[in-house]
Amino acid sequence: MADQVYTSRIRIERIKGPIRHAFVEPFSEPIRFGVHGAIKQFYGVEPDEEIPATLDHMIAAVGG
Repeated sequence: MADQVYTSRIRIERIKGPIRHAFVEPFSEPIRFGVHGAIKQFYGVEPDEEIPATLDHMIAAVGG
C-alpha cells in the first residue's frame, strides 16, 4: 500500500437556510455553497441569494 501523501482538512459552516461556507486549510477565504434554479425548486426553498450548489462544485472539480 502507498504512503498517504495528503489529508484534506475542511470545516463547513451553515450560514442561513441552504447557504454554507466550506473552509479549506490553509486558505482563509471560504467556498460558498447554496442553491439555484431547478435545485431550489426541487427542495422548495427560495434563498436570499442564488449561488452554486455543492453539485456544481463537484462537477467543476471532475472536469478540471
